[in-house]
Amino acid sequence: MGLKHKDLISINQLSVEEIQEILTLARQMRDQVRSMKQTEDLRGVTVVNLFYENSTRTRSSFELAAKYQGANVLNISASSSSVQKGEGLIDTAQTINAYYPDVIVMRHPNSGAHELLSKHVNAHVINAGDGGHNHPTQTLADLLTISREMGRLDNLTIGLCGDLKYGRTVHSLIEAMSRYKGIQFVLISPEELKIPGFIRYNVFENQGIPYTE
Repeated sequence: MGLKHKDLISINQLSVEEIQEILTLARQMRDQVRSMKQTEDLRGVTVVNLFYENSTRTRSSFELAAKYQGANVLNISASSSSVQKGEGLIDTAQTINAYYPDVIVMRHPNSGAHELLSKHVNAHVINAGDGGHNHPTQTLADLLTISREMGRLDNLTIGLCGDLKYGRTVHSLIEAMSRYKGIQFVLISPEELKIPGFIRYNVFENQGIPYTE
């Protein structure tokens, strides 16, 4: 692939062309998985899943995807590690870095944690969810589903319902879909869970994206 980024922390790092490249590869890999064919594409690669929040589905998805491609996988849960003894993220990063991992997949409750981690490790860092801001890999999965079901990613009305204030998957999806032409949003939530200001101003109003609450 022609991606130029060391890490994937925000969906905004990816251009529309790069997203399309990822989705094309994902379709090929989906067919591969369905036929139960494992590959050696990541043979010799070590992937560390570092989860400060519990998420069975997300962690299992990353683990299975890596193993399907022949990678070595190490799972670290903050609830059963030295984090419980007060070890900070930088200390944990230095410890993991000593294992010479190639990729670190991290879920963390604080926004900005992934940028901090990336400065203290040599590995590629993938954001598997942070605070209430970003969840780029979930967004890529959502885009894959939308394009499969609708046959396109432009000229769509997107309805988002539920927790729009803290829902990081919602925020990342809005930021991604807003770059396609003919997109408008319908936002459905209780008053106390309305879309936050940074999405309202940075995306809808600054970019002139139509939306209805």
